Amino acid sequence: MYVPYQTLAVMLLVGLVAGWIAAKVVTKHGMGIAGDVIVGVIGAFIGDWLLPRLGVHLGAGLALTVFNATVGAIVLLVLVRVIRAV
Repeated sequence: MYVPYQTLAVMLLVGLVAGWIAAKVVTKHGMGIAGDVIVGVIGAFIGDWLLPRLGVHLGAGLALTVFNATVGAIVLLVLVRVIRAV
């Protein structure tokens, strides 16, 4: 599978921003660059899956993509906290 460098850079940037915002919301501190990127990218997949099932259709654009990934990353971090608490 070939991913152009620009697409990869945008994916990593969106993941970094979304992961950082989600970590600030859930844990009140960041998780480091690598942690923020990982949480943000996984959160983007969760957001792309979850939001349409909830009837939320945002449209297109970089800001909406970051919002979508942030929502998914927050869901991911909350789920991880719940699982760790059990």
